[in-house]
Amino acid sequence: MAERPLILLSNDDGYRSRGISTLRAALLGVADVIVCAPETEQSAASHALSLHRPLRLFRHDDGVYSVDGTPADCVYVALAAGDRVLPRKPDAVVSGLNHGLNLGDDVFYSGTVAAAREGALKGLPALAVSAGAGADFAAAARVSAQLALALVAEHAGRGTLLNVNFPAGATWPMRATRLGRREYEETIEFRRDPRGREYLWIGGPLREHRHVPGSDTEAFDQGVVGVTPLVLDLWGREQQDRAERVTSACDESLGESGK
Repeated sequence: MAERPLILLSNDDGYRSRGISTLRAALLGVADVIVCAPETEQSAASHALSLHRPLRLFRHDDGVYSVDGTPADCVYVALAAGDRVLPRKPDAVVSGLNHGLNLGDDVFYSGTVAAAREGALKGLPALAVSAGAGADFAAAARVSAQLALALVAEHAGRGTLLNVNFPAGATWPMRATRLGRREYEETIEFRRDPRGREYLWIGGPLREHRHVPGSDTEAFDQGVVGVTPLVLDLWGREQQDRAERVTSACDESLGESGK
């Protein structure tokens, strides 16, 4: 390329997090980097956009911005704000390095994945990277930077979204994977505040990884970095016949009731 690629970097742990700082340092070795990340932690925010309250954009340093909103808000703002944040259209969006894994069904809840997905929806190649307990963050950041550079070199366009997870260690084999299944204990804990009013916490600990051959969960359990392509088109091709049967049955039922 005639100039260094420009990477828009975000996350869901907040712009002050160790993960995003470590990844920014690694990316600066191969690209120009603009950070636009949440002001505070937004883990499990998924792809929420703040449509019913004002947002604030803060500049903290050269190329470092935060938004008091969700991860998707941050990428949306950076891409839509003209030259207020980005000097030109970025070559890719990278989200992470997340403090914790985003495997299997986690991608539906993950703010890390959502930040990358927002970039993909806007026509840019995107990469979400996460590290589990015991992973060497500096090593994971260096590998993530190389993955981002390889993704840019692919000249990938809209719909290219890769989700990457690093297990414990500092060196890893890598392989392309599919989504696996993580099973959690779905618990609710009810408590009382000092004034006697009830409140509750949701979410339980991880129970197990289901056996799914070729999956990101299988790769993680084997100490392998899984690189999983995600799609933006959520249409369920294999469910199309069922949808047509349900539609037909509903039409017939409505027709009968109208006689």
